[in-house]
Amino acid sequence: MDVSAAASNTDFAVTGVVFAVGFIAAATIGSIAWYNSKRPPGWEDKERPDVVPKVDKKNLSE
Repeated sequence: MDVSAAASNTDFAVTGVVFAVGFIAAATIGSIAWYNSKRPPGWEDKERPDVVPKVDKKNLSE
């Protein structure tokens, strides 16, 4: 009985880590996509942060 309880606790921890890493990856990729997209009204003149890479749209269609 103790072995199965320990395994379920480990599974819960692994699942939590996978979800946390997935959320961080999704938020990072989404932020990069948002910064590289057309700026919403009021944000046209804002500078791009240094950590966000510049994506050239011409090279994506090739």
